[in-house]
Amino acid sequence: MRTQRSRAGSRSTGQDRREPADDRYAEDDDRYTDDDYSDEESYDEEEEVEPIPAGEAAREGLRQVSRLTGRDPSGVTSVQPNGTGWRVGVELVEDHRIPASTDLLGLYEVDLDADGEVLSFRRVRRYQRGKGEVG
Repeated sequence: MRTQRSRAGSRSTGQDRREPADDRYAEDDDRYTDDDYSDEESYDEEEEVEPIPAGEAAREGLRQVSRLTGRDPSGVTSVQPNGTGWRVGVELVEDHRIPASTDLLGLYEVDLDADGEVLSFRRVRRYQRGKGEVG
């Protein structure tokens, strides 16, 4: 049988010397209490959340309005911060016509929260492609 030297330099018979148990976290030790960790685990419900970036909001707004209406997206027309999230303007083709220059388009606004979830959306106006705004 081989013998080994332990860390202390004494001879042993193949068994490692075990370190003493770390009793810093023992249940009967009153140095550490639940109160020591309560600040780390607390959650402030009114904590301000950083909204998603404008580019991501634009893509998400376009995707969500297209999904909600079932219509073909034409593009994003605007992205504006609205306090805790974004208001995204999206143009959709509401009615394909021949020629395409006479398609009917709809301009929608979608409000997204800081995570990019839809809070509301509405159609702002409907118009024929190629027709300028009457002003």
